[in-house]
Amino acid sequence: MKRMLTSLAWLTMGLLTLSGCGEEKETTATAEAAPQQTYEWKMVTTWPRNYPGLGMAPENFAKAVNEMSGGRLKVKVHGAGELVPAMGVFDAVARGAVEVGHGAAYYWKGKSPAAQFFTAVPFGLNVQEMNGWLHYGGGMELWRETYAPFNLVPFAGGSTGVQMAGWFKKEINSVEDLKGLKMRIPGLAGEVFQRLGGVPVTLPGGELFTALQTGSIDATEWVGPYNDLTFGLYKAADYYYYPGWHEPGAMLEFIINKEAWESLPPDLQAIVTYATRAINQDMLDEYTARNNTALKELVEKHGVQLRKLPDDVVDALRVASEQVIQETIAEDEMAKKVYDSFKTFRDNVMPYTAISEEAFLKIREGK
Repeated sequence: MKRMLTSLAWLTMGLLTLSGCGEEKETTATAEAAPQQTYEWKMVTTWPRNYPGLGMAPENFAKAVNEMSGGRLKVKVHGAGELVPAMGVFDAVARGAVEVGHGAAYYWKGKSPAAQFFTAVPFGLNVQEMNGWLHYGGGMELWRETYAPFNLVPFAGGSTGVQMAGWFKKEINSVEDLKGLKMRIPGLAGEVFQRLGGVPVTLPGGELFTALQTGSIDATEWVGPYNDLTFGLYKAADYYYYPGWHEPGAMLEFIINKEAWESLPPDLQAIVTYATRAINQDMLDEYTARNNTALKELVEKHGVQLRKLPDDVVDALRVASEQVIQETIAEDEMAKKVYDSFKTFRDNVMPYTAISEEAFLKIREGK
């Protein structure tokens, strides 16, 4: 009887164990079979679709997110004018008509004067310094605070590095030559240009060639050799000036509708976050690789007159820039908060930049 009871006990335990294993396998199989939620986003941009550099950043972002998420988050890119006008990106994302946008923050200075500090500040930070301020100097937190009232979550979206001063139909030999000149130049730089007697105009990239060719504008800044060559701006203006005093480290942006962002599970939020960081660096890599080849073509093949802005013009632009910035931050509390952080970071980073990047460039040139 004892042996019988013992055998019965072991048999019962075995059946319970097998039953448990069956339930575990069934639960695991059910979990694996349960479909994960998928998301489909629309992205609008301020650039023509597939435009080199600027326009490829949204495409590369969409591809990266799709691949990393295994198709759980798909982003369809629409270029400027396809769903909304180039300058309608901010509003479209803010109201939730689309989930994400790509553009430049200084286009939205009418929404918030502080926004323009997140694209470029004349005589401000270069691209390495700008990335440092945004990601490790408190800039990103301020950017999100600036955009919070508009239902937007911003991310750094790529940088072109130091830009060119622009294309001009006539030579610039003095500050007097800027007076009355109609130039496409947005953001703080446009106000600086106006301070010196110029007439700033804001136009999307797709309209620049026609405006310059027809005489609607006398000059334009765009990006640099790589992009300027693709737009054929050399066909409408002979003089190409440097350095890019106005955009020393032009930063672009991804903006995401807050509700759309919060609807994503944590793993997809992480994928989006790291995709933006990757694209942010990738754009700079491309411009670094392409600009010099494009510049050689502009000068050697198309006969473009490459000129350096006269020192007195640069000095006048620097003085006017400081005046415009001080007036801007005096009129807007958020702009002051952002610029105070920006300036503190710039003042702290400049000494090291001087003995690292600047010093190396000089010895590389034998100076």
